[in-house]
Amino acid sequence: MSKWRMVTSGVPQGSVLGPALFNIFVSDMDSGIECTLSKFANDAKLCGVVDTLEGRDAIQRDLDRLESPEEKDLGVLIDEKLNMSRQCVLAAQKANRVLGCIKRRVTSRLREVILSLYSALVRPHLEYYVELWGPQHQRDVELLERVQRRATKLIRGLEHLSCEDRLRELGLFSLEKRRLQGDLIVALPVPEGAYKKAGEGLFIRECSDRTRGNGFKLKEGPFRLGIRKKFFTVRVVRYWHRLPREVVDAPSLEVLKTRLDEALGNVV
Repeated sequence: MSKWRMVTSGVPQGSVLGPALFNIFVSDMDSGIECTLSKFANDAKLCGVVDTLEGRDAIQRDLDRLESPEEKDLGVLIDEKLNMSRQCVLAAQKANRVLGCIKRRVTSRLREVILSLYSALVRPHLEYYVELWGPQHQRDVELLERVQRRATKLIRGLEHLSCEDRLRELGLFSLEKRRLQGDLIVALPVPEGAYKKAGEGLFIRECSDRTRGNGFKLKEGPFRLGIRKKFFTVRVVRYWHRLPREVVDAPSLEVLKTRLDEALGNVV
């Protein structure tokens, strides 16, 4: 075994020496790890069952040992405090770059052109996996909304209108309302068993025709941290209780979306 030496340079990607040096670098990552650690060329995943206090403590000890302040999984950046502000910044930056390219490269300012490009190329960056990383602070909500306001201003003839009037003229929701719409579409089938395995344990339903509203009430589980209020399984319950019965009883997803669009005007 050689003595420790400072590494002052790397090796070209694809070289014969590269994999050997990489294996040396990551070989001891799982030393002392209690959970399962999967090592990849550009990433590492720590997995464990967290259904007891012991399981929670074990995976926390492993995280502390790995000293990972943030983790990117499937393009979503999550830090050690479950704060999504950094992910919101990255999503807004990506969307703004695409929008800037559209502004420079597309000469047309017709409604159908800009709206189609925005819906296909810009908005997906603001909504990819947003059920997981939805903004938790008002400044992050405003950061994302600013992108959509910038996009609608590009449309000829709408520049003089307020943001709310532009959205109404274009038949668009705010991004905040679209996130709520997506949450409810995901949550509505869960109590009915559409996602029986994936959704098991997410919600506990209280059925009672004597209660006001739609008659299908969900229990809100206890939590200690204020950040939990923004989690999907908590934030969706308040709006669920305010939905009319005809939305909850929609016979198909298409009918559900139509009825939900009508109801959201009164819910938010």
